[in-house]
Amino acid sequence: MISKDSIIALATPPGAGAIAVIRISGDDAIQLASRFFKPVGKKELLTQKSHTIHLGHIIENERVIDEVLLSIFKGPNSYTGENVVEISCHGSNYIQQEIIQLFLKNGCRMANAGEFTLQAFLNGKLDLSQAEAVADLIASDNEASHQIAMQQMRGGFSNEIKKLRDELLNFASLIELELDFAEEDVEFADRSQFKELLNRIQRVLKRLIDSFAVGNVIKNGIPIAIVGEPNVGKSTLLNALLNEERAIVSDIAGTTRDAIEDEITIGGIGFRFIDTAGIRDTQDVVENIGIKKTFEKIDQAQVVVYLVDGSQLSADNTSILQTEIAKIKNKYPQKPLITIANKIDLTDKSQISNLKSQAPDLFLLSAKTGEGVEELKSKLLEFVNTGALRNNDTIVTNSRHYDSLLKSLEEIEKVQQGMELGISGDLLAIDIRQALYHFGEITGEISSDDLLGNIFANFCIGK
Repeated sequence: MISKDSIIALATPPGAGAIAVIRISGDDAIQLASRFFKPVGKKELLTQKSHTIHLGHIIENERVIDEVLLSIFKGPNSYTGENVVEISCHGSNYIQQEIIQLFLKNGCRMANAGEFTLQAFLNGKLDLSQAEAVADLIASDNEASHQIAMQQMRGGFSNEIKKLRDELLNFASLIELELDFAEEDVEFADRSQFKELLNRIQRVLKRLIDSFAVGNVIKNGIPIAIVGEPNVGKSTLLNALLNEERAIVSDIAGTTRDAIEDEITIGGIGFRFIDTAGIRDTQDVVENIGIKKTFEKIDQAQVVVYLVDGSQLSADNTSILQTEIAKIKNKYPQKPLITIANKIDLTDKSQISNLKSQAPDLFLLSAKTGEGVEELKSKLLEFVNTGALRNNDTIVTNSRHYDSLLKSLEEIEKVQQGMELGISGDLLAIDIRQALYHFGEITGEISSDDLLGNIFANFCIGK
């Protein structure tokens, strides 16, 4: 994994733009750049200080390719820990490729996906969980996912894990030391203090594991299925929530025959709304396939929004509605359900008053006029546990970290059981070593080339 090559890549998105940034990293990066960069003035690039920017031209032989700004970052005080040069050129595709090809012909090679961040990890600038947070930060598209990625990149999660690992390692060392004096029957590790540490580690691990449920939906968006009979306004509601004509709206029942999905951000949290085919008995083969998909989407959703036509509700059929709601609740008992009476713009005041008294939990709105849509957004936010986010607590969003935490907890509980049963120190040490191993997997103190390859393959080239 460790490479002494000088690597180069475009650090900004491909395509034409106002400017582009080309990044070079390696021990020879500044020396390579000095061969083709002619600064304005008499300054020699190799003698310039770190973290400085210089105006000049990239020149191949006598041909001027572009006027650029060149930034110098000398290792180890750089992102990768090596010498780094960043060339800010004009954003022409032609200019970008000419500069990159120039350096490829003269000692550089193209960087692999995530290789700059990989070098930062290998050179001790970031631990593995912080490096993974870089990719999450780039992918963040709402306030909540950005906040979690920033907290992890600053080391909040890894610091918590390292502290626990260091304390456990200290006790593990004492227990291992006891094995060398087995004949003297001495205890270097205070068993009562060790029990307290194990209990504390168990509590922290359980909290981090539980946070994954929140972190996963925040990272990937909270899926919400909009369901109901045909022609009750599901597509109109989707359009109202998104504030655009995303779904086809028609008076003809069964217009939506496939699930339509789109995302919006509400209160800094991403929500993924799924407009589904209307649920009814039909002989139409295509529509039946859509209805089958509706139930599949309900299975995947975190929240179900059940829509009815409020203009068709009366005291006589409110009980029928309650029966339909009960069916959904019985089929999906763990899913929060919001029942909405739509089309209140077509409903007279006495009918609305009657609905409120007959079904107080019924949410009233008009997707067509927008009345009640903002209140619905606020209601949806209530289903998201943002307490940990507001308190700046550590939230786990990475499935690899989640898996390692589960394995760590399993080993810690084995140690606790061993303590209760009074098993020997050598057997305790085996389970402690396994717990330490899984802790180390999270921060990268223990890693393999295959693991690193899988992680950094998901990065963009140039980061």
